[in-house]
Amino acid sequence: MPLIIVTGLPTSGKSTRAKQLHDYFAERIASTATTASSTSTPKYRLHLISDQTQGIQRAVYDLSPAELPAHVRSANASEKDARAALYGAVKRVLSPRDIVILDGLNYIKGWRYQLFCEAKNMRTPSAVLQIGCSVDRARGVNEARLEKRREAASDATVNEKNVPGAENNNDNDDDDTEEPYAPANWDNLVFRYEEPNPMTRWDSPLFTLIWEDDEAQARDVFAKIWDVVAGEARKVVRPNQSTVQRDKDPGGDYLYVLERETQDVVKRILEKQSPQGGDEITLPRNPGGSGEGGEGEMLVVELPMKRVLLPELQRHRRAFVALNRGGIGLEAVGKLAAARLRESFVGYLNAAFEKED
Repeated sequence: MPLIIVTGLPTSGKSTRAKQLHDYFAERIASTATTASSTSTPKYRLHLISDQTQGIQRAVYDLSPAELPAHVRSANASEKDARAALYGAVKRVLSPRDIVILDGLNYIKGWRYQLFCEAKNMRTPSAVLQIGCSVDRARGVNEARLEKRREAASDATVNEKNVPGAENNNDNDDDDTEEPYAPANWDNLVFRYEEPNPMTRWDSPLFTLIWEDDEAQARDVFAKIWDVVAGEARKVVRPNQSTVQRDKDPGGDYLYVLERETQDVVKRILEKQSPQGGDEITLPRNPGGSGEGGEGEMLVVELPMKRVLLPELQRHRRAFVALNRGGIGLEAVGKLAAARLRESFVGYLNAAFEKED
């Protein structure tokens, strides 16, 4: 099922919107199950994947500490490992019955393209939800979280000095438990953020929610996303045609059949041509007489006004084999069977001999 990629600046409210989207989709899935026939199994399954669900600390994105080795900072190894963990989690649950919401920075367009390709490989749609927020507001949220963490650490130190064991009773009742970014790390992530572009296929369809949008506006956007990924507006995702393996002759390997059929055409031309040349050599389209093209269908080779020797025929044959070794030029042929290869080779020879005349 579809993959929904949530992206935006750090501390811009992505996790809040992702949870709202998850709750909305859960309601739609439940309502779909109740309105359907008496089946207890929901049509879709829902997954929310994020740094928190994978146990990824935000420090992995921080390359500023001086204690990190130079090769670690330059290779960005910790961040790559984090993305690999998220990619593996997404890939494990993508299936025809699963809707996956990926909550994270997702700030690199190459990373979003990789996720888009994975969804397309599974023949399921993908969409991008961008959370709009000004840089100053997002920085203020991060600074507030840093201040809150400093106060919590200071309170814990005081309690530890005055009342031993009291730090275990210092529960935080605030729902905002998001971990802040180090200031240098936050600035670096904002600098490197690559906004999604709806003109590119991996960032479309693109939906946007801003900080000021209320619940009604958010539900309206969520409804549009649902319509695209699971509703009437959902499009059929087709695989990349250039990567679809073509059918090959059932009697053997394609390269073997290509060599065999072209050699047979050369052999029959040498046997049937006259010494003075200029013959029209008829060849069976399918010597076996089975499958596509019967024995009665004939191909005609128009020879030039001279006798064609073996070296010249072999030169043409090698050029044809090299041109068609990977099926190049035969996209419209359909099934690459022996009869089709013979017909194509005969056409190639006729065109070559016509140029020589």
